[in-house]
Formats: sequence, C-alpha cells, structure tokens
Amino acid sequence: MAKKNDGKVLAQNKKASHDYFIEDTYEAGMVLTGTEIKSLRNGRANIGDAFATIRNGEIHIHNMHISPFEQGNRNNPDDPTRTRKLLLHKAQINKLLGLSKQEGYSIVPLKIYVRNGYAKLLLGLGKGKKQYDKRDTAAKRDAQRDIQRALREKQKIAR
Repeated sequence: MAKKNDGKVLAQNKKASHDYFIEDTYEAGMVLTGTEIKSLRNGRANIGDAFATIRNGEIHIHNMHISPFEQGNRNNPDDPTRTRKLLLHKAQINKLLGLSKQEGYSIVPLKIYVRNGYAKLLLGLGKGKKQYDKRDTAAKRDAQRDIQRALREKQKIAR
C-alpha cells in the first residue's frame, strides 16, 4: 500500500527559490512517528517557515509543521512543530556544516516526497538573495512567460 504514493510531492517550499540561490541539494530521511507519517501522506504539512541546524554531528529541522492525525492518538498528540531529526551520512553532514558556516549560506528544506515507501526531505544549500536579485529573477521569469505565450500564439496561427 505504501508504494502507491511513491514520487508524490507531499509538501513544497515555494519561498525557498524566491529567497535563496540553491547551490546544492541533499536527500535526507526523517525520524517521524506513525501518526506524523499518516498525516504527511494526507498532505497536511507545511515547510514554508522551516530551517535546518547542525548540532553535535546531527542535523535537525525546526518549525516544520505536520498537523496532528485526526484518527491518531487523541490523548497524547504530537507537537505539530517539534524539532525532528534528519538522517544523512556523516560526510554529507560535515560538508553541509562547513559550507553553511560561510557568510550568507543557509540549509533550507525544499520539498517532502515519498521514495520507496519512506518520506524524504530534499534539503538545499542556499545563499540568500538580495532585494535586487529577487527583482531580477522576477523580471526574467516574466520575460520567459511572455516568450512562451508568444510562441504558443504563433503555433495556433500556423495550424
């Protein structure tokens, strides 16, 4: 039954590409409870405000909101924004630690998806954008959209 959702994006951080230049990505496993994974599969997660930190050789994600599962443990529900441990190889953690200590770099979650029945979190190493970079990115995106629209119109006329 778990294979049914493979490849499906459960949550996405759309703000990350707007606020950061993503230079490198890493796939991390997550340590979750049973009710959290059920709620996650129902699409009840938000990673818009989430961020990752490295302490004592372990990487943790903060402010990732997973809503409590309705049919789950009602007497003792999990805290929706609790700190969750991420699973990465030691070499990847050390590489992220070295790069994230540089000025302007952050570890940001990009999306949550299911792979081989397990929930995975795609982490990105991002360098913060300045305000003029954000405006430049928006202008390029609008120009590309106009080009695509013109090409579609031209193809409609040619038919």
